[in-house]
Amino acid sequence: MPVLDLAKNVRGAVDGITDAVGALAVMRRAGLLHFPRVDQSLATMAAARKYGPFAGPVHAHSTRIPNVAAIVDERGEVTYRQLETWSNALVRAWQEAGITPGSSLGLMARNHRGLVVTMLAAAKLGVRAVMMNTGFAPRQLAEVAARENVTSFVFDSEFAAVAEALPDSVVRYLSWKDEEVPGVPTLEEAIEGFDTSPLPSPTVFGGFVLLTSGTTGTPKGAPRGRTSPLASAQFLDRVPLRPGQTMLMAAPAFHGTGVSQFALALALGQTVVMMRRFYPSETLGLIERHHANVLVVVPTMLQRILELGPEKIAEYDTSSLEIIFSAGSALSPDLCRRTRESFGEVLHNLYGSTECAVATVATPEDIRLAPGTAGRPPVTCRVVLYDADGAPITEPNVVGRIFVASGLSFAGYTDGRDKERIDGMLSIGDLGHWDEQGLLFVDGRDDDMIVSGGENVYPLEVENLLAERDDVFDVAVVGIADPEFGHRLRAFVVPSPTSGRDAEEIKAFVRSNLARYKVPRDVIFLDELPRNATGKLLRRVLVEMDPPGTGADEGASDAPTG
Repeated sequence: MPVLDLAKNVRGAVDGITDAVGALAVMRRAGLLHFPRVDQSLATMAAARKYGPFAGPVHAHSTRIPNVAAIVDERGEVTYRQLETWSNALVRAWQEAGITPGSSLGLMARNHRGLVVTMLAAAKLGVRAVMMNTGFAPRQLAEVAARENVTSFVFDSEFAAVAEALPDSVVRYLSWKDEEVPGVPTLEEAIEGFDTSPLPSPTVFGGFVLLTSGTTGTPKGAPRGRTSPLASAQFLDRVPLRPGQTMLMAAPAFHGTGVSQFALALALGQTVVMMRRFYPSETLGLIERHHANVLVVVPTMLQRILELGPEKIAEYDTSSLEIIFSAGSALSPDLCRRTRESFGEVLHNLYGSTECAVATVATPEDIRLAPGTAGRPPVTCRVVLYDADGAPITEPNVVGRIFVASGLSFAGYTDGRDKERIDGMLSIGDLGHWDEQGLLFVDGRDDDMIVSGGENVYPLEVENLLAERDDVFDVAVVGIADPEFGHRLRAFVVPSPTSGRDAEEIKAFVRSNLARYKVPRDVIFLDELPRNATGKLLRRVLVEMDPPGTGADEGASDAPTG
């Protein structure tokens, strides 16, 4: 064996031992390892190994804490014991209907008991659950379902028209009924009369498939198979989730942010309050009513809560809140500061992707020191920046491509494609830099950077600056092709009611704070920015938008001349 390969193997073994020791310490601190009751810990881990990360903990808790509310939705409480028995019955109903282990089941549902029971039953039967985006149009659903070989489909009645795009051969069930869907039984109807006793281990491990945001086309499938029980330490290392807490799940559970935190809540025996639809004031009301300790959001939700204003927020008692967990897209420094002013030192910002899960986590201390930071890698995670030639970047304030190694990284998309890899590290598709304190900052997508007049420009820097203005509710900056300078910046601004909507004043503001080649050529005012169901900005829609008066030959340009 070559010396270099031997050194890599030794280093990998040492890293593995270090990670395992660190992960066990984190899990003990978080309460997942019950010392001195090691038997409880072993029972929970055995159940997770048997049924997976969702159904396993529910199975264990159904005897340890059977009457504790596992979830609360608008229909009331559901205990751990009820989740266990309902999902057992559903597995037997599906078996009778011909749904087999190893098949794929599509799930298109909002946050509620039906979604949860479906996820648990799929895991117990060994069916692969494909988590469909609730914002899908019929064509998108049909394309993804065909690619993932979906043969059964569980959906909320509000998506009945979308579900019609599926072939008639697909077996259908309703997870939530607001209205009748002829010929489609509800889950409650399906399980009537079926045995609720415990089930044997599935003959195959089903797992689940998360879908990418699909902001540039049909979403790709990122499968999740068996993971080490130690993988939960990635989240728990820097986020103080603990047993007995109440989590308010505002983020959609079909998305990586929601599904990861929901799995942790189940593992810890927490109570999860689920919102079918997000409303800022209702969110604050639920925090007060349930004394919620944890709020899980995507950044656009946090933005909308803060837009209520300090006086409105102060009408609600949110003193129970210990953690605001945000993930899914970058947090601007201004959003970080306003969150601290309204809720205190509670904001935790996770940076990752559908493909790698976790890269870094910023704690309240990190965010106070450097608002907008993505934080540091937690235990078992590694982040390396590479330059254009694939060489590691170690010095601070040098922008490079972000690569991640994580126990939760996927092995490749369901269509056979993969992300770029270097030395076992997975590309996350972003550019970033470290600061002098070892904190990571994300500068934007690697395909968002533009070259304008020979200068590299990162639109996110301009976005963060404009987000600080009191008269800007939301903002996006994109690169537009320009025949003279290669590209130029165009800013899309959602103004506040008090905004003067003065494009020239906004350009002057940027010019007074940043280099002149970073000044947007165009400033377009919109009522709202185009986003998908998880709050991801649809930059492609903005790039392709052609507002009047934005032609390349109109007006003076601030792009450099050489």
